[in-house]
Amino acid sequence: MPDAKPHFKRALLKLSGEAFCAPGSLGIDPKELSLIAKEIYDAAQQGTQLAVVCGGGNIIRGAALAKASDFNQASADYMGMLGTAINGLALKEALESMGQPARVMSALAISSVAENYIRGRAIRHLEKGRVVIFVGGTGNPFFTTDSAAALRASEIGADAVLKATKVDGIYDKDPNKFDDAVRYESLTFDEAIDKQLAVMDLTAFAMCREREIPIVVFDMKTPGHIAEVVAGTSHGTRVSV
Repeated sequence: MPDAKPHFKRALLKLSGEAFCAPGSLGIDPKELSLIAKEIYDAAQQGTQLAVVCGGGNIIRGAALAKASDFNQASADYMGMLGTAINGLALKEALESMGQPARVMSALAISSVAENYIRGRAIRHLEKGRVVIFVGGTGNPFFTTDSAAALRASEIGADAVLKATKVDGIYDKDPNKFDDAVRYESLTFDEAIDKQLAVMDLTAFAMCREREIPIVVFDMKTPGHIAEVVAGTSHGTRVSV
């Protein structure tokens, strides 16, 4: 571990399922998995206690499945939670192959492959230098993994939620569809909620606002960005009180 004091003592990184697959595809791409694991490995070497919440959209999108079929929303959401566990297990193996200790903790009871989530145990893992990967969302249907990230960040006392996305911050509209989209350098939580910016759900914004946990939204595909954001470099958009 470096001698310099890290910018964040403890941070929570929110990864979407897109981090695990090639653009436009599904599943887990070994190359993309290796790249994202190396980014997290580099970030963890700076001394910050690092937790990760995995999305599962590369495996299955529960909300989309429920909308497009006769599936019950709750059942579809549980399927999505299981998708996050697949990603979390893959990330753990990739990190440990690089020499970075990691643990998977699940909000769902799948003790054959992951530890049940217990707050105190998660904090002890972090204090011992292990990357803790939270899967299974909140353990309840009707909540996104963004809400799970805000919840776990609140529980473990994280200094920030770092949301890694496919764009370089928060825009007033989708930059992939509108050439005149404007990127925000910073926002207050009230502004983000009032504008109903879709980068995170309103529950996550409200929870982080209540706990005064800043959110940094940044591009996950640029090499070095995760480590740089963990080190305090200004990338993307910062949302704070």
